[in-house]
Formats: sequence, C-alpha cells, structure tokens
Amino acid sequence: MKSKKIVVMLAAVTAFVSMAVPAAARAAAAELHVLATTFPIYQIVRNVTRGRDGLQVSLMLPARMGCPHDYALNPQDMQKLAAAAILVINGLGLEAFAGTPVQKANPRITVIDSSAGIGDILYDRDARGHARAHAEEENRGSPNPHLFAGPRMHARIAQNIAAGLSRADPDGAAVYASNARSYAETITRLADDMAALGRRLRNNRIVQPHGVFDYLARDMGLKIVAVMQYHGQEPPAAAMVSLVKTIRERRPGAVFTEPQYPEKIGRTLSQETGVPFAMLDPAATGPEDAPLDYYEKLMRGNMLTIEQTLGARQP
Repeated sequence: MKSKKIVVMLAAVTAFVSMAVPAAARAAAAELHVLATTFPIYQIVRNVTRGRDGLQVSLMLPARMGCPHDYALNPQDMQKLAAAAILVINGLGLEAFAGTPVQKANPRITVIDSSAGIGDILYDRDARGHARAHAEEENRGSPNPHLFAGPRMHARIAQNIAAGLSRADPDGAAVYASNARSYAETITRLADDMAALGRRLRNNRIVQPHGVFDYLARDMGLKIVAVMQYHGQEPPAAAMVSLVKTIRERRPGAVFTEPQYPEKIGRTLSQETGVPFAMLDPAATGPEDAPLDYYEKLMRGNMLTIEQTLGARQP
C-alpha cells in the first residue's frame, strides 16, 4: 500500500515538473535580451531602460577595454550575439565588426545605431596635430565616432537609443521615452555647466591624445592645437618634433591624456615644452558595476581637472 502511494506521488511530481519546465522556458524566451557593444553605450542603455520589466541588458565587450576600433569577435562574443534580440551600437565605424559578423551570428537580431540621423558630426584629427574642421566645413577623413564623450551628443544618442528601443519593443515605449527625456535633461544641464566653465577659462587651448575629446572641446569652447596620436598609435620621431614645435608656438594650457592609453607621449611633450600635463577621462571605460550616474560624476571630475589645469576666472 505504501509503495503504491509513493508511485502516485512520484507520478504527480513528474507531471508537475513536466508542466513547470515548459512554462519556465516560455518565461525565459519572453524576456527581451538587449546587448550593448561598449561600456558607454551600455551605460546609456541602462539609463534608458530603467524600470522596464521583462528586459535584460548586458554588455558585449569588457567594460575596461575601451574603443574597439580594430576589435575582432571571438566565440564568446558570437554566443552573446546569438542569444540577443537587440544589439545597440555606437556607430560611425567605431565597431568595425558590426556588419556581416553580427548577421552571421544572429540573422534575426535588431541593430540600433545610436548615431543614426546625427548630422553635425566632427572628423577625426590626425597625429600631426592639424585639427580637422567640422563636417560642414571639410568633408574628408573619417567621421569621429566618440559621440559619448561630449555631453550634448551623449544626450542625443540617449534619445536615439530610446527611439530605437521603442520601435523594437512598442510596449515599453513610454518607459524609454520618459527615461531618455529625464536622462537627457540631466546631461544637458551638465553640458551647460561645462560650457559656462569654458567661458571662464584663462587659457582654452589644449593638446589631446587623439580625437576622443573633439565633441567635449566643442561643448566647452576649447581649442585643440595639437593631437598626439591616432587611435593609440605613437607618432614617429618627425611628428614628435612637429608636435613640440606646435605646442611651443601655440602655448596651450595643458597636455591632456586619457586613462585608456599610455601617458608616455603626453609626459614627454610636457617635459619638452613646459606645458602642464593632466589626465581627462572620456568615460570610454569603467567598472563592471558602475552606477547609473557614472558619466555625470566622471565629467564633473573632468571639469575640476580642467579648471585647476587651465585656470578660470571667478563666475
């Protein structure tokens, strides 16, 4: 008798599990998986999707890797792409892999280009220190993809991402729009504060590591008189001589480097010219568990560095 009861109980448990597993599988399948390529885009997506139920947001590339100009996808990346429904990219050529490799990994994936429709882009500057003009003034070179480093562009790509997510997930459109509006307002206030600081600077001329600070410089009214390198490539000896000559002639207030690249060139130029050396962070990388306000706090830290290095009149 007891053995019959055990058999019945086991049968009941088996039936329950057989019903529960498909239900769990359906629940997992219903969750929308959004994959962001780089750390700055991931942070914006997190802010835009905050409070949206049934959504999983993850980062594709390591948070500390920086800009993936020449990155090649590995098997782990392909697995992440295969599991995602939506891929959010920076665009403007920053992710050279965002084409055939992505479609091969997941032909059904929806790609949201956060730079789509933005017309007033800048062009990358070369390592000779010759600043390239704005897109409307000079149509040559590669579009500068570092939109995230300038707060005004940062706010615009947040709204772009919200629009793309709303098309892919109409049920969440209200959440995305509200979050993007709130986040953009916060970042626009940051941009206004940075512009106000720019107007008070005693010397607004700077040297930058590569084109990463072009949009930030435009927001603040900074004049970039020289560029040290191009995507991490050290300039040859002749270019270094030219850089030293340019810096001595233009007398910038600071030589700025960034934490994503070695500071050796910046320190050498500072020693050769007597121009102060400092570091700014474009927020291209960050901690895995960065808070949602990481970008704003980092940029306000940059403001303090700029004020201390370049000097500023009292407001």
